[in-house]
Amino acid sequence: MEGAWNDDGKGESIWDRFSHTPGKVLNGDTGDHAAEHYDRYQEDVDLMKKIGLQAYRFSISWPRILPQGRGAINQKGIDFYSRLVDSLLNAGITPFATLYHWDLPQVLYEEGGWPVRNTAEAFVEYADVISRALGDRVKNWMTHNEPAVVATMGYLIGEHAPGIKGDLVATLKTAHHLLLSHGWSIPVIRQNSPGCEVGIVLNLGHHPTASRSIADREAMLEQEAIWSRIYLEPLAGRRYPAELDEGLKVRGLPSVKEIMQIQPGDLESIATPIDFIGVNYYTRRIVRNHEVPEEENLPQTLFPAPKNEENYTEMDWEVYPEGLLRVLGRLHFEYQFPKIYVTENGASYSDAPDINGRVRDERRTRYLRQHFRVAHQAIQLGIPLAGYFVWSLLDNFEW
Repeated sequence: MEGAWNDDGKGESIWDRFSHTPGKVLNGDTGDHAAEHYDRYQEDVDLMKKIGLQAYRFSISWPRILPQGRGAINQKGIDFYSRLVDSLLNAGITPFATLYHWDLPQVLYEEGGWPVRNTAEAFVEYADVISRALGDRVKNWMTHNEPAVVATMGYLIGEHAPGIKGDLVATLKTAHHLLLSHGWSIPVIRQNSPGCEVGIVLNLGHHPTASRSIADREAMLEQEAIWSRIYLEPLAGRRYPAELDEGLKVRGLPSVKEIMQIQPGDLESIATPIDFIGVNYYTRRIVRNHEVPEEENLPQTLFPAPKNEENYTEMDWEVYPEGLLRVLGRLHFEYQFPKIYVTENGASYSDAPDINGRVRDERRTRYLRQHFRVAHQAIQLGIPLAGYFVWSLLDNFEW
């Protein structure tokens, strides 16, 4: 969104370094300019007001505030977000601020990044600085956006910054330190922003099994353990999922407690009560255990929808609004979170203007309408859904 990757004293992030590395991003694209929100934020706020937005969720760039990750403050960075918040409030739009959307200061990565505990401590310093600066006006805070993507895509799959592949130990350490930084920062934010609400945002899809076989169920539980329950369980005051230890044992690795180096009080800090949880929902993924020979598994009975433009977005994600209801229901009935926001939901489609200069956008309109209906059903069922943010306001350089 912001662009201005090195303007006005901003430090380098891991995504700046990653996208500037040849071969890491398709076509060599970068976020250097993006939607130029840093320079054109007032135009963007004017658009928000014109279309009647009641609230706007944005992220704050850690290296724009603390270029070295800790220590010296970049006042120009704080001034930018202060102007943005004032502009939103003047337009009658409630700001929802996300502290971390993956742009770790490069300096901190070179000191070990999220796999080391010191990074969680540095995050609390950052949260303190920015919540003191904006806490009189921002009353809705989210600590992290999609920690599962930070850990798994960054250190296991390797398609996101910092681009490490196959490091399960670093993935687990990252997950723990992200959660620890979340828990540690909550009392700091609340002290600096009296009367505020604080939460965290998780990406949660719907993961039904392809059959009713034990093998498929085990695959689903293992997938959910690393993508969702590793965060949901400790946030809800429980322990890390047992499936993690089982998977580590099979691989000849130490236990979760040993790998994460969990210290006394860590789980209590992570379980610090939150005011809400945010969910980013886009699609479902049907789970099949491909490690079991097909002839030894039960026949597959659940299949994705037929491939056509109505059933799939241009990111090849199946359109499955019913999954949103299942996710919302799970957060409420299984985990009892006090309030829920849909913090991201939307679809990627080519939306070029027609000959009259208008974007018809029929597929995206249909996608959103289907999901709005499901959100309404959730409210009727008593699920405490408090708000719904569409992804996204503008086309952007996404990571």
